Amino acid sequence: MAPLPTPAKRQLLVRLSGAHALVLVLAVAPVTALAQQVPLAQQVPLASLPPLPPPVGLPQLQAQLSCPALQQRLLATVAGEASVWSITIADAQGRLLADLNGTRPRIPASNQKLVSTAYALDRLGPDYRLNTQLWRLGDDSFRLTGEGDPDLALPQLQRFAMLAMGSGGSSGETPSLVRLQIAEEPRQAWWPQGWHPDDRYYAYGAPITRLAVTSNAINEAVMNPPSRLQTLLQKTMVQRGAKVQLSLVSSRAPLPADAVLLHQEPSAPMHNLLSLANTESHNFTAEVLLRQGAGTWDLARATQLQMLWLTEQGLPMQGVRVADGSGLDRANRLTSRFLAALLMRMDQHPYGRAYLASMAVAGQRGTLRNLYVGTPLQGQFFGKTGTISGVRSISGVLMTGTGPRYVSAISNGASSPNVTIGKVLRQAQNSQLCPP
Repeated sequence: MAPLPTPAKRQLLVRLSGAHALVLVLAVAPVTALAQQVPLAQQVPLASLPPLPPPVGLPQLQAQLSCPALQQRLLATVAGEASVWSITIADAQGRLLADLNGTRPRIPASNQKLVSTAYALDRLGPDYRLNTQLWRLGDDSFRLTGEGDPDLALPQLQRFAMLAMGSGGSSGETPSLVRLQIAEEPRQAWWPQGWHPDDRYYAYGAPITRLAVTSNAINEAVMNPPSRLQTLLQKTMVQRGAKVQLSLVSSRAPLPADAVLLHQEPSAPMHNLLSLANTESHNFTAEVLLRQGAGTWDLARATQLQMLWLTEQGLPMQGVRVADGSGLDRANRLTSRFLAALLMRMDQHPYGRAYLASMAVAGQRGTLRNLYVGTPLQGQFFGKTGTISGVRSISGVLMTGTGPRYVSAISNGASSPNVTIGKVLRQAQNSQLCPP
């Protein structure tokens, strides 16, 4: 039997991985042993391994136009409204087929969600779920923590309440007093600073909190989510004969070292979360995905980390500014060339199919279901819409006979933007204008 590896050799085996692991272990281990026997003068230096080949580069969006025919059609379509439009069309090889004001920063509205969902999918993966968790602390009190599950509802709260009472749904004895802490973000962090005060009263402008029953909206926004949560929990436990002491603690404070996880409720999987943000344009979910992807609920820090990630992807970043995750903040700035490049990059991504599947579909699904019905675009354009006052944007992936085309169109003041974007998409769909 061969002798067991020495600690030094075992360390090498643990640390090295990939194609060179076996080569390095076989080469280093014998020489290490021989070095103890062979005089220093007779030792021969090891030949170094050849350098690794450079990584295969992904196609990058080119800066020069390559399809004059499509460019002419684009200019004719927007005509006298060219100054309020930014439109970019690219193909899978990175060719810039047509471009109008593609580097001009504009308010993107909900096209911002394409950025947040791409970032979250890359950082968290397609199997990720948000968790709401109940912890038992060392003093026999409990703490409820969350990650912003948009589908958190009364049935989950009832299960948490039963567990905190010690019954778990059975007929066990209820403790005389249940002390439950609710861990939540500070009030000043519930809304991005740039959200208009009037928007905050509507369901689409509901506060962004970690423990958000029905996404902090009923018909309108719930303005004090922790208070509502406390009311629901207290009602559930009091009805079952428990005495309850509820308190609010900061979610930014670490859990005590003696905390024990009793139960967790996972959210729907990442595909559902992405679809909620992109297909249905759900602001709350997009904001949560930005924060979770960044690993922090400090919005300023989260946007900084997202900007670093975007830069690492080799995207055209000039003029890009991220203020929130949903696009409701009018301080966001994107360019159509940036969005086209992002769509192309995500189509090359290992999780690209999950990203594409999360989008609305022309004439069929989500916010595009009523657009371009009965046209050749129906079922062939996967995209994200965006609308706030004075802004209309549609960006996505258009399937053509010669492969996908990445289209981004942002208008800040156009008269009939849906009609114009439909015409642009039909022209981009004509692969004869720009042969491979």
